[in-house]
Amino acid sequence: MPEPLAAPADEQHGGDVAAEKQKVQDAVAKVAADLGARAQKAGGEAQQVLEAAVMMAQDPMLADDVTARIDGGKTGERAVHEAFASFQEQLVALGGYMAERATDLADVAQRIIAALRGVPAPGVPESDTPFILVARDLAPADTALLDLEKVLGLVTSDGGPTSHTAILARSKSIPAIVGVTGALELADGTSIVLDAAAGAVVVDPSAEQVADAEQRIADRVAQAAAPITDGALADGTKVPLLANVGSAKDGPAAVELGAEGVGLFRTEFLFLDASEAPSVETQTAQYTALLEFFPGKKVVVRALDAGADKPLSFLNDAHEENPALGLRGLRALRASEQILHDQLTALKNAQDATEADLWVMAPMVADAEETAWFVEYGKKLGLNTVGVMAEVPSLAVVADQVLESADFVSIGTNDLTQYTLAADRMLGSVASYQDPWHPAVLRLVKSLGDAGAAAGKGVGICGEAAADPQLAVVLVGLGATTLSMTPAALADVRAELAGVTLEQAKAKAAAALAAHSADGAREAARTA
Repeated sequence: MPEPLAAPADEQHGGDVAAEKQKVQDAVAKVAADLGARAQKAGGEAQQVLEAAVMMAQDPMLADDVTARIDGGKTGERAVHEAFASFQEQLVALGGYMAERATDLADVAQRIIAALRGVPAPGVPESDTPFILVARDLAPADTALLDLEKVLGLVTSDGGPTSHTAILARSKSIPAIVGVTGALELADGTSIVLDAAAGAVVVDPSAEQVADAEQRIADRVAQAAAPITDGALADGTKVPLLANVGSAKDGPAAVELGAEGVGLFRTEFLFLDASEAPSVETQTAQYTALLEFFPGKKVVVRALDAGADKPLSFLNDAHEENPALGLRGLRALRASEQILHDQLTALKNAQDATEADLWVMAPMVADAEETAWFVEYGKKLGLNTVGVMAEVPSLAVVADQVLESADFVSIGTNDLTQYTLAADRMLGSVASYQDPWHPAVLRLVKSLGDAGAAAGKGVGICGEAAADPQLAVVLVGLGATTLSMTPAALADVRAELAGVTLEQAKAKAAAALAAHSADGAREAARTA
């Protein structure tokens, strides 16, 4: 993968300020048009990411900063470089979600500078031979449109499990391992086996290792061609397989890939790009559009998960020293109750207008008091089924109390892992800690599963852990009653579950719980 363009020299332009500004405007327009075209071609989750990049390119604040620097004598290239770098530093300082977007902003800056120079932007190399792409990181615009006949997999040295590279790779069913130490030391032409399920890169594999990988690939192709059935274990135990979706337009693809419903509908897309909270009418239309794809099936909607690391001007954009532990999720909604009231009212309207089985849950819930408050609030507005997300370890510790009032619990393994192991899930430097196989995380899942079984209530998984076929089996063994994931992962998980009984799943779970590390748990479950 080519290295980024060199930083423009810090020099003065020739004196024609208007011409310099016009060149930048033309370059920005060209980049925005290119990203917009890529977005339309990509569709789905990739389209949302690329459309966000278009907004970055055209951001008015950045444009004003670039203009001011040109007025001060900087060349267009240098002004773009400095303005974007300054904004990147601000995003990194915010941490969490905003820090991860700094990488996307850097790519936009590179594309504008390339357009100003009249050279191609750094991107994925072309090859007539299929290959595994190794890079420092990959821009969303490149990941979204990878040639799946040529790029067999991705290995990056930077990024975490929730970087856009990882998210888009999963949505396109591309095997990918991010945050790999020593990745850039791999020489071009090196033979490797990328085992995304095990999170391992095998360098110079033996003939036996290659044969094993080829057989697993053949098995996967056969699984994909098999008729789609509902999720179930070998002994007939039902395990509904649901989809994580980000907007109503993702519904058809999820249905086509065999989703039995929706386990996580993220409502943030309606809010993040708005200057004010959307009206009840606007929200009702969007929620109804999604629910109509799933008549008679469960659709779990998460209330707005914003604030702190995803600040909204109309919710909470105050600076916080540690956003991941700040005023976010339900905490922010309780502080701005009208926004919550309007959203739940819109969901009630959509519930009444469709035949879907609507379930609504609150994010970032810490204990039984918060649970009871949200459940009562939702029920008073007429919602039928109200529950909470388990992302904060304290919720798992008091799971029995939580399930006294909650109709269900859904475990967000991404956040649960980061809070359990005190490792920001957006930081590549601590990516090794962001592993839901860690016994500490699995023990919290078991606490929730046991409490759900005792209360006769469902405990689902909606974090990325459910997309790992081997881990999905363990999660069921720990008491998970449903699994929700990116739709592209449904086929692999469905096939893996079909090969084990509930007793075997419980045995694998017990083995993983007894391990002393994430790698140990993974290996223990594999051999149990």
